[in-house]
Amino acid sequence: MVSRPALSKGEMDVARVLWDVGPAGVRDVHQALSKEREVELSTVQTYLRRLETKGYATSQLKGRARVYSAKAKPRTVIRETVDELVDRLFGGDSMPLVRHLIEERGIEQKDLDELRHLIDKLDRDGGRS
Repeated sequence: MVSRPALSKGEMDVARVLWDVGPAGVRDVHQALSKEREVELSTVQTYLRRLETKGYATSQLKGRARVYSAKAKPRTVIRETVDELVDRLFGGDSMPLVRHLIEERGIEQKDLDELRHLIDKLDRDGGRS
C-alpha cells in the first residue's frame, strides 16, 4: 500500500473535481469548484500542485497550459482516509465509527438492506473479507 500524506478538505474538493471531469487545467478545475463554493484561482492552483506533490495527481504541459489528472482512484483515497481516521480516532477499532454513523446520522432502509447483505456475505465467507 502506498503511504501518502492525508488530504486537506480543499485538496479533497479539488481531487473530486479531477475524478468527476477527468484531466483538466487549473481554470477548468476552478470553474467546476466555483459552482460549489467561492475559491480563488491561485488557491486552486496551489491545491493542484499539492495533490501532485503528495502523489494524488499528475500533470503534463500541453502547449502553455498544465493539465492535471487524478493519479489515485477515489476508492483508494477513501480507503486510505478512513483507515487513517479509524487508526487515529478509534485506535484501529471500526465499530465505534459504524455505531456513530448509524446512531448520529441515521440509516435508510435501502442502506440497512445493503448492510445486512454485507453481514450475511461476511458470515458465509467466514469472517473478514
